[in-house]
Amino acid sequence: MLEIIDPEKENIKKKTPQHIADFDIKGRKKFAAELGLPGFRADQVSRHWFGQLSDNFEEWTDLPAENRQEISEVLTPKLITELKVQKADGGNTVKTLWKLHDGLLIESVLMHYPNRTTICISSQAGCGMGCPFCATGQGGLKRNLSTSEIVAQVQAGARYAAQGLLPEGPTRLSNIVFMGMGEPMANFNAVVGTIHRIHDESPEGLGISARNITVSTVGIVPRINDLAALGLPVRLAVSLHAPTDELRNTLVPLNERYPIKEVLDASWKYAETSGRRVSIEYAMIKSMNDQIIHAKQLANLLRGKDVHVNLIPLNPTPGSKWTASDPKDEKIFVEILEQSDIAVTVRDTRGREIDGACGQLAASEV
Repeated sequence: MLEIIDPEKENIKKKTPQHIADFDIKGRKKFAAELGLPGFRADQVSRHWFGQLSDNFEEWTDLPAENRQEISEVLTPKLITELKVQKADGGNTVKTLWKLHDGLLIESVLMHYPNRTTICISSQAGCGMGCPFCATGQGGLKRNLSTSEIVAQVQAGARYAAQGLLPEGPTRLSNIVFMGMGEPMANFNAVVGTIHRIHDESPEGLGISARNITVSTVGIVPRINDLAALGLPVRLAVSLHAPTDELRNTLVPLNERYPIKEVLDASWKYAETSGRRVSIEYAMIKSMNDQIIHAKQLANLLRGKDVHVNLIPLNPTPGSKWTASDPKDEKIFVEILEQSDIAVTVRDTRGREIDGACGQLAASEV
């Protein structure tokens, strides 16, 4: 049986440095005091790091010049270091490989569209869910990320957009999706902390609407229920990938613990509690889950529910037996769902030419 790591009990050989992004405002003042700094320094640094998106202590001119570097190093230690950047779609898709303090690698992807700028972030280094078509899953789980390691990816993306480095010029980061490396619900506490840091108003957070945050899961039912109980209006995206338990057991091994009915029942309860439509993520895999029978089975599961289906053309990993569906099969699949009045779109596949599948860039560096 797959192990779901509890971040509270996890033994990390090299402890992640603490950062103001790990705490709310009250916690930051206590953190500063424990380091021998007055609490107001945490407020000042928060205004720079969260409010101004500045990670350059030389710009923090309201702090004493002789102490800026030291204050920066203890309150905002460098958690992620840019190792490689790949661009596609005329510079509108930017994939970054980050090195963590202990040498592990993660990825984030910034994507600019005409009406929004989205970042896809990682919540774990690696993943323990073992889905065989996923590059991250093939590498296994290394460890959970801390709240600040996740937030740092968002802050870096927001800074990149604000500095006008995207082709359209300066823009505001508007959407965050937890669909990068890892299973967010298996790192629940850190992910919830990240959600607060993202949507809390400056200087406590980045001031991005919680309604523009999407949390993905392969279906850890207890954590879906826990997220619903918190009352955060984030969108839930369920990576279903198959319409029957027999097939899903192959594609998503966690299904043996939490079968489709349990996952969908929890999802419908989440939709009712949050008032947010659930997204169903469905990777289209040639001759595996993309035939007419599969589309009809999926329609039967979802008919009458407040749901949106995202069909994802599989971005195959090197050496994998899995590949993307034929366009004609994809088209028929869409038509069958639409005939059942189910909202469906085929996801815009960004970055195919730059190790686009989650985990591919990290895997290429190992």
